[in-house]
Amino acid sequence: MSNKENQKRDISYLAIGTAIGVSFGIAFNNIGLGIALGVGIGAALDSMKSKKKDE
Repeated sequence: MSNKENQKRDISYLAIGTAIGVSFGIAFNNIGLGIALGVGIGAALDSMKSKKKDE
């Protein structure tokens, strides 16, 4: 097996949260609020992921 197969993929929840926030912002016609909520949720998920990794 190669090295790439053994490595786990790191997912950036911040990017995923921002994308979801932008889509909700467009749907509800309030992009600023959608981006803010998406960044907040993504940062919280990234923080939980890094705490879990440290244990």
